Amino acid sequence: MPNFIRIIVAAIFLGAAVTLMVFSFWGWGILLIFLALLVFITFVFHERMLLAQWYLRKENLDKAEQTLSGIKDFEKELYKGQWGYYQLLMGLIESRKSPMKSEKYFKRALGYGLTMDHNIALANLSLAGVEMGKRNKREAQRLLKEAEKADKNKLLADQIKMMKGQMSLLDKTQQVRGGKGSYRQY
Repeated sequence: MPNFIRIIVAAIFLGAAVTLMVFSFWGWGILLIFLALLVFITFVFHERMLLAQWYLRKENLDKAEQTLSGIKDFEKELYKGQWGYYQLLMGLIESRKSPMKSEKYFKRALGYGLTMDHNIALANLSLAGVEMGKRNKREAQRLLKEAEKADKNKLLADQIKMMKGQMSLLDKTQQVRGGKGSYRQY
C-alpha cells in the first residue's frame, strides 16, 4: 500500500475516534486512536522491513528475502528515510549468497543515506570486504577507516580488527604464475 494512503487511513481513524468521543463512545474512540497510531507507525516503520530484520536475526534468509521481495517499488511504498535501509537489507541478504554482487546495494544504501552510525559502519565494512575480495587493498583500507570512524559505540570493533588482520595477509600472499595453472604461495 502506498504511504500516502496510510496517512489518509490514519486521519480517517483519528477523525472517527474524535467523533465517537464527542458522542460519548469513549471505549470505541480510544480503540480507534490506537488503530490510528498503529497505521501511522507503519508509515514510519514499514511492516515488511521490520519482518525482514527479524528474519535476518533468526538467520532465515529465505523468509527475509521473500518478505523484502513483497515490496515491489520501494520508492513508492517506503518513506524516503527508509530507502537506504531497504538497500542495506537487500545487500546483507545478497552478501550471504554472492558477496561480489552485493556491492551495488551497499553503495546505494550509502548514497540514499543511513541515519545511524553503526549502519554506516556496517555498509562500509561490507564494502571493504568486497574490495578485499577484488584484491583492491587501497580502497579496502579507506573503507575500513570510514567504518572505524563511524563505529562510535564500538559495535563492530571485532569485525574491523579481523578485517585488518586479513588485510595484512594480503601483503604476505604472493601470486605465482607458471605452468598450466596458477597457485598462491605463502
